[in-house]
Amino acid sequence: MTPEQFSQIAFYFFAGLAVLGAIGTVTARNVVHSAIFLITSLLATAGIFLTLGAQFVFAVQIILYVGGIMVLFIFVIMLVNLDVALHQLQFNRQRWVAGLLTLVLASQLGFAIWFARGEGSLDIPAGRTGTLSPQNVEQFGLALFEKYALPFEIASVLLLVALIGAVVMTKKRA
Repeated sequence: MTPEQFSQIAFYFFAGLAVLGAIGTVTARNVVHSAIFLITSLLATAGIFLTLGAQFVFAVQIILYVGGIMVLFIFVIMLVNLDVALHQLQFNRQRWVAGLLTLVLASQLGFAIWFARGEGSLDIPAGRTGTLSPQNVEQFGLALFEKYALPFEIASVLLLVALIGAVVMTKKRA
């Protein structure tokens, strides 16, 4: 098996796993199970990044999303009183809207695949398996801290304010 074939097989494996994890996230009735399916989907997305040769984005996906964001999701799940939420009125009357949106999105995907079928644009480029590219991380760092330093700092301050707001909102009144 050539490295290109292995890369394509790995890409399709991770893509299928990401889709299955996303479907499990949406359809799971238990919130904790839904979070576990989301972790599966995020890990599969990291695997896709790795097969495409984006090692830095792979590492950021694992550390930031799987490590950080999912820990925050689990904290929110544990802070919310799930017993009260289970006994409240559910919005199951909107299934026809969800079905209609699913049909619209599926038809858009079908049209995109149908229009692109003759152009060869559905071919997945073979990733650079086995080679670590230091230029990949270096170029990202230079762009982030030279060209986009101010937006990066603004985003970090906004995230800090959101975190403080979340703590204040969930804090019990004494």
